[in-house]
Amino acid sequence: MTARTSTTTPAGAAGPDGSAQPLAGLIVDRHVNAADRAVNLARDVLAGLTGNPRELPPKWFYDATGGMLFDEITRLPEYYPTRRERAILDSHAGAIAAACAADTLVELGSGTSEKTRLLLDALRADGGLRRFVAFDVDEATLTQAGRSLIATYPDLAVHAVVGDFERHLARLPGGGRRLIAFLGGTIGNMRPAQREAFLRALREQCGSTDALLLGTDLVKDPDRLVAAYDDGAGVTAAFNRNVLTVINRELGADFDIRGFAHVARWNAADSWIEMRLRAVRDQQVTIDSLALAIEFQRGEDLLTEISAKFTRDGITAELADAGWAVAQQWTDPEGDFAVTLATPSTAPSAAPV
Repeated sequence: MTARTSTTTPAGAAGPDGSAQPLAGLIVDRHVNAADRAVNLARDVLAGLTGNPRELPPKWFYDATGGMLFDEITRLPEYYPTRRERAILDSHAGAIAAACAADTLVELGSGTSEKTRLLLDALRADGGLRRFVAFDVDEATLTQAGRSLIATYPDLAVHAVVGDFERHLARLPGGGRRLIAFLGGTIGNMRPAQREAFLRALREQCGSTDALLLGTDLVKDPDRLVAAYDDGAGVTAAFNRNVLTVINRELGADFDIRGFAHVARWNAADSWIEMRLRAVRDQQVTIDSLALAIEFQRGEDLLTEISAKFTRDGITAELADAGWAVAQQWTDPEGDFAVTLATPSTAPSAAPV
């Protein structure tokens, strides 16, 4: 994704692309736009479909349809992570607020910021909350969430940052005591080397009074894990196939959506769930904007997502390697999910070569 020069525009004024901001009081920093997104999608699809094995980054699930499907997934009986994380925040948001005494809440991959309201309420009750920074790649979602938050918290300064958290962490607004929340188990979509690089980069952006709140799904019975990513109603299957719809629409491809079956499997060696799309027959796919023709053999897989699962000791060790010290850690009563509060310990040591 190509970074742009950031512009800060009060809502109600025209942004650099000519669009009007919908609400006074909302500040928007843009580091990506629609053109950047198109370039990034084309690059990822070209690399992913010509690689061996073939794979695509999971961020391309999330167009408007994908967002709605994921919201539906979070309410399915098989999909426990969202409920478990919310239960932890319900029970411990006050303790989190007291422990970090933050005046600024930063949320990475914020989306609609629904669960974040539990933290906002707790920080406001603690007396220090002044600002909320929402960081996500989708400007429309950020703007909608910002409108809702300003209506609920009229004294809160809301700052939206449109960017990719793997590329633009250095653009996070500084100042004050910040609590940086990375929830939903999203860190599990990264491989170990990516997680280490991300946590190190985040540590480098944080001062001694900042803190990190990290949500992680925990290792459990593989049957429960697979069921969470392969629900009986087929919603996750539709969500998985939606990435092909995105490529068809935006890159002029001709994927037969029903030509690929949804597969979820537990990879015990790497401790993660894999979501795949498996060709149900031999087929050729053309992608006009890339001048590319790809052959899929029957039974061939396209990896679309990994979702790593952690142990509590493993979380502590990964954070420590990146310069973070665990201050407190909470789980739900069933022990399915963990929320960890960490503070900077030392500057991260040099990454292994």
